[in-house]
Amino acid sequence: QVQLVESGGGLVQPGGSLRLSCVASGFTLDYDAIGWFRQAPGKQREGVSCFGSGDDTTYYADSVKGRFTISRDDAKKTVYLQMNALKPEDTAVYYCATERHMVVFRSTCLQPRMYNTWGQGTQVTVSS
Repeated sequence: QVQLVESGGGLVQPGGSLRLSCVASGFTLDYDAIGWFRQAPGKQREGVSCFGSGDDTTYYADSVKGRFTISRDDAKKTVYLQMNALKPEDTAVYYCATERHMVVFRSTCLQPRMYNTWGQGTQVTVSS
């Protein structure tokens, strides 16, 4: 069964850090596009960071550049999102997603509509 499971969310003060993990099961990550997305209450889901299909280049939303870092460990079938200098506006449910059947080129990997497999999400709350 193909599955993505996120973890690592929580409550953190502004300026703090969190590391999210996304573990894949039922498939390998090797060439599939995979990324992190978030959805705040009342807002549309948006791309945060991703890898395109067969691409080691990382892509970021402008709002998180310089603060967030995506990485992957294919042997562990895990993708990470290191989040530093967190702001209240980063508060959202964070989702991991992958697209296993279609090629997702380069920065189009930031578009949620490109993905067909999603995790259940993990809540990140940034508040003092």
